[in-house]
Amino acid sequence: MADNRIIAALDVHSLDDMQRIVKMLGENISFYKVGMELFYSAGPDSVRYLKDQGKKVFLDLKVHDIPNTVDQSLRALVRLGADFMTLHGTGGEAMMLAAAEAVKNEAEKLQISSPQLLAVTVLTSFDERSWQQVGGAVPLKDAVKRLAILAKKSGIDGVVASPHEAMDIRKCCGDDFLIVTPGIRPAFAQINDQKRIATPAQALLCGASHLVIGRPIMKASDPALAVEKIIEEIQGV
Repeated sequence: MADNRIIAALDVHSLDDMQRIVKMLGENISFYKVGMELFYSAGPDSVRYLKDQGKKVFLDLKVHDIPNTVDQSLRALVRLGADFMTLHGTGGEAMMLAAAEAVKNEAEKLQISSPQLLAVTVLTSFDERSWQQVGGAVPLKDAVKRLAILAKKSGIDGVVASPHEAMDIRKCCGDDFLIVTPGIRPAFAQINDQKRIATPAQALLCGASHLVIGRPIMKASDPALAVEKIIEEIQGV
């Protein structure tokens, strides 16, 4: 049976590839991430297909612009019916306040469930050295915590952060705050270009509410078996 805490990342670039994977994984996966690669290639039909199949959708487009542009962009995206959507927390308080209000108002106007907004903190490809290279004025971990607190204050439902920061975020933002963690690498998987990683069980024990898992599933010789192994690993956690 599917575990809703697992979000399988559809890092493919065609509807055919997406449909093949969804059929292959069947009932073991109920929640999928549609990111830039798939959305920019296949467009809104990628989200519509998943919703038609009864799946939950994490639309990860990391919106980041001035408040008015973010407002209008998210209003358009709300119409697709995704369950989670992302914006960059570094857009600041005014941008996040505008985003939260826009999503709520548009969903009410359309009489649909409002998607939950997630603020991206610091990408999991960063480590302390690369963070400082782009001008990080405080330690990476402190920056993530600061962005999480600001996101909650601004009416955002949760954050995207690495498992390494999940425990601190859970402590300062409470039990109802969503913490979606990429950088998940089961014992059988390669690390690739992620820096701040953890196993699925470790991430959940640290406070993550959802796990985004891409290459360990999609690049596995048997993706369905990989999902079964991950589900086994987090049983009881």
